[in-house]
Formats: sequence, structure tokens, C-alpha cells
Amino acid sequence: MKYISTRGQAPELSFEDAMLTGLARDGGLYVPAHIPTLSAEEIAGFAGKPYEEVAFHVMWPYVSGSFSEEEFKGAIARAYADFGHAALAPLKQLAGNHFLLELFHGPTLAFKDFAMQLIGQLFQTALKRRGDRVTIVGATSGDTGSAAIEAFRGLDAVDVFILYPHGRVSEVQRRQMTTPNEPNVHALAVDGDFDDCQAAVKDMFNDFDFRDSVHLAGVNSINFARVLAQVVYYFTAAVSLGAPHRKVSFTVPTGNFGDIFAGYIARQMGLPIEQLVVATNQNDILHRCLSGEGYFKGETMPSISPSMDIQVSSNFERALFYAYDQDGAAVAQLMDELKQGGGFNVSQGAMQALAEIYTSGRASEEETLATIKSELAASGELLCPHGAVGVKVAKEHLHESVPMVTLATAHPAKFPAAVEDASGVFPPLPPRMADLYERSERVTRITNDLGAIEDHIRKHTKP
Repeated sequence: MKYISTRGQAPELSFEDAMLTGLARDGGLYVPAHIPTLSAEEIAGFAGKPYEEVAFHVMWPYVSGSFSEEEFKGAIARAYADFGHAALAPLKQLAGNHFLLELFHGPTLAFKDFAMQLIGQLFQTALKRRGDRVTIVGATSGDTGSAAIEAFRGLDAVDVFILYPHGRVSEVQRRQMTTPNEPNVHALAVDGDFDDCQAAVKDMFNDFDFRDSVHLAGVNSINFARVLAQVVYYFTAAVSLGAPHRKVSFTVPTGNFGDIFAGYIARQMGLPIEQLVVATNQNDILHRCLSGEGYFKGETMPSISPSMDIQVSSNFERALFYAYDQDGAAVAQLMDELKQGGGFNVSQGAMQALAEIYTSGRASEEETLATIKSELAASGELLCPHGAVGVKVAKEHLHESVPMVTLATAHPAKFPAAVEDASGVFPPLPPRMADLYERSERVTRITNDLGAIEDHIRKHTKP
């Protein structure tokens, strides 16, 4: 399998090289040169199988040629060994035809663990084989950073620098990033919002002198390996509800579009997905765009669902690439308009292509709080604010004949203040994390200046 850039000007790479490279040198995002398909018989055969076995069969066509079967199966086994639920991604029924997919049983209590734990194992295998060392730089609105630090802490061949917006993540999210004491991990609190952090990471990748001098690699959802690992739980959830013999719909609370784009990949692989519903909070650029209003940045408003406080959704570029019939030049033009003018209009043909795949909705702060309270009363399920956004929007798209699965992307204990405010219940951390508030923190606050950030990384990167 070869990987190509959404902007059409970067060389094709293998899976391993695309994974270690992250962002293409033309500024685009890597996608597979073609999307392999699974037969209905193959999909039906996933019923009752362990998650790890399904993961191997779904991802193998994308990684074969870069890893041996033994290497890849070993990486999967190690990645998911410390999850807190035997099913890894269990389903819970909320109502007659509405289900919650719990994706928060990993080591940092968020869906990012499914991808990041696997990437950590694959990086380690590839770098050991090559005898190389890399510097991983990532931006986070809360969950990606802690998952990346957890996955790469203590590894000899990797330095990790995570940029997060100072004062705009929950205390649990912050402490998960600032309390690890391994010298190869670094939490940087940036004076700005998530979009500033994400822009700095992209600028570092486009500063080729810096990129090459520190052997820069990325694990944000710009990295296709992140998206690929998330494809798996669409299959496990849908098959448990009757796929491929019946269609299934999914609602995904999303800010950076990576998790729902994974659903698109699953659909193209042959999974019978009826609806892919984009659920946004008050930072609703994706909902506005999918409603025909164009893709134009606004002010990022802090919310009780901070992982969705995003105005520039990186993975939407991948969706646009397919909506524009894989025209890299057209995508590059749109991204230039976004950078220079703060937004762009989507062509009529591309909007029609998007509408055939995605629909959307939004939840205000008040609606999010109300959903946490009402769902606890209706089903006994205590939702985090992001899951509540998803449940609220999912209820607007329910159909009697098609099961709806809402992705629960984080444990409620990651956002205790908002959950308690809505429900009157303080969600405790799992026992394995009970001492989080007592651990000492190690963090560097830094100005939103590319030069200052690059200088700090150079100074703290091992040769």
C-alpha cells in the first residue's frame, strides 16, 4: 500500500514512512492510494471475535509491506494489554435503538488511546529496526496530548513535546500531561488557543531546516495511522448490532474530524453505515459548513467540552480531498484560502458529495448540561460533556429501523466540574488513577511564538 498527499505534490510513501513523516512535505495529509474493501462474508466473520483479532484483519491491508504479521500482531497485543475493560470498546444500550460506544477504557480514559497506544508500539518497532531517533511534536485540545505522552514516555528513541492551550483544558487533562516524570516527555502550555497550537505544529513541519534537524515526527490526527486505528471500532460495534446484514448509523462528537473520518474509511471498506452524523459544540464550523454556509473561521469560544473547541479541523482536508474527487490542486487552493483569508466556500459538486456521506448538528452549553442530567435519569449513564453533545445530536437523527451508535469519547471523570454541575454527581477517577491530584507537575509555559517554541525544542532534544 502506498500513501499519497491530499495536495498532490509530495512523493508517495509506504505506511511506515508516512507514519514516521506525519505531515506531507507539500503541507498535505497522507491518505491511502486506494481504500481496500472487505466482503460481506469477511465482515460477518468478525462476529464474536476478540477486538484484537478484528483490529488485525481491518488494518492489515494498510500496513502489510511495512511490518510482518508477527510484528503487527505483537504491537496490537501490547497496545491494548492495559485497557480497563475486556471488550476494549463495549456497547451500552441507552434506549430502544440508541447505543453508546464506550471508548474511554484505555490508560488515559479517552478514545485517543486506541490509536496512540498502537502508534507507540509501531514507532518503537520501526525505529529500533532503523536505528533512528525522532522528535514527536503534537498539539492537543486535551486528550491527544495525554494519550501521546502515555504511549511514548520512557522510550529511548523518542522525545515528545506536546503543546496545549494554557488554561483551556480540564484539570485532569492537564495533570495527565504534566505529571509523568520521564525526561523524554515535555508539556508546553502555550499562551493561546488550540488552533494556535495546531498552527505552530504545522508551521514546524513546513520549516524544513528545523524539521530535518530534529527529525520531526507527528502523532496528531494529521497522521493517518491515528485514523486507521480508529476504523476498527466502527466494525466491532456495527457487527455486534447485526452488520453487514443490517445498516448502522454513527454519531461522533468531533472537533478535528479525525474520528468521524475513520467512519468514512470504514464505510468505503464495505461496512453498511447509513448515517455519519457530525456533532459539534458551540464551536460549530463543521456544522455550519455541512449546512451550506462555507468553511469560515470564527472566534474559538471556551466550553465545557474543550476537546471540541476547534475552528480549523485538520482532518476535514481529507474529507475535502475525496469530495473533490481526489483533486490535490483544488484542495491546496482551498487550504491556501483558509490560511490567507480565514475560510473558503465549497463547490456545489463537493457539497453534494459531502452530503451523501455526512450530516450534522450542534449542542449549546445549556443543551449539553441538560443532556448530562436527563440521560442520567433516563438510562443511568453518566456522560462526559463530549458524549452529551453526541447524544443530544444523535437523538435528532434517530430512525426506528436503523440502530444509532453514539461514540462516548472520554470518561466523565476527565471533566468532573461540568459533570457535577449538570448532574449533582462527582465522577471519581478509576482506582488506577486515584492519586492523580497528588502527583507533582512538570510543565513549561511558553509564548505563542514559533521561534520560541522551536528554540525550546532544540534545547531539550537529545542528539
